[in-house]
Amino acid sequence: MSPRPRLAHVRRPELLASAAAVIRERGLEHARVADVAERAGTSAPSVLYWFASKSELLKEALTSAEAAFYDDLARELAEIESARARLVRIVDTCSGDGDYDAALWMDLWARALRDPDLAATRAELDGRWRRTIADVVRYGQERGEFGPADPEELAVLLASLLDGLAVQIALRDMEVTPDRVRELALKLVERELGCELLEGARC
Repeated sequence: MSPRPRLAHVRRPELLASAAAVIRERGLEHARVADVAERAGTSAPSVLYWFASKSELLKEALTSAEAAFYDDLARELAEIESARARLVRIVDTCSGDGDYDAALWMDLWARALRDPDLAATRAELDGRWRRTIADVVRYGQERGEFGPADPEELAVLLASLLDGLAVQIALRDMEVTPDRVRELALKLVERELGCELLEGARC
C-alpha cells in the first residue's frame, strides 16, 4: 500500500485554481494531472487524493472558476449605485476589461454537450448570468433610469450577444475587438431600453 500523500501544503481551492490555469493554457483535452500538480507545487498522488479522477478534477475546476466569476461580479455590482453604471460594468467585464474567461466557457460548453451532469451545471451558471443582467434592468426601471423592456428577454439577448462576441475575442478575430464588442453591446442595450448608458442621460 502506497503511503498517504502529504497534504499540509496544498488545499482543494488551490488545486482547482491550478487546474483552471492549466486548462486555459493547454485546453481541456490536453490538461494533465501532472501539469496541475506541478503548478500547485505538489505531486499527482496528492491531487488524486482530493479528486477521484482527472475528469472530476477538470469538471470541478471549470465550474468553480465560473462560480467565482459570478460571486466576484455580484460583489462588484453591489458597490455601484447607478443601474446604468452596473450595466456598463457587465458589458465591460465581457469585452476584455474583467475576469470573464471565454476560453474556460468554451471548454465548459463543449464538454457539456456530452456530459449530462456538466450540462446541468452549465444551465445553472447560464441562468445565473441572465438573472444578473435581468436584476440590473429591473433595478434601473425601479429607479427610473431605464425605460420599459422585458428584463428576462433582454437578459437572454444581451447574454447571448456577449457570450458569442467574447468567444470571437478569445479567438482573436481581427474584426471583433474589445472596443467593438463594447460598442455593439451598448448599442443593443440603449436601443432596447430607450436610453443612453451615460450618467445623467434620460430614458
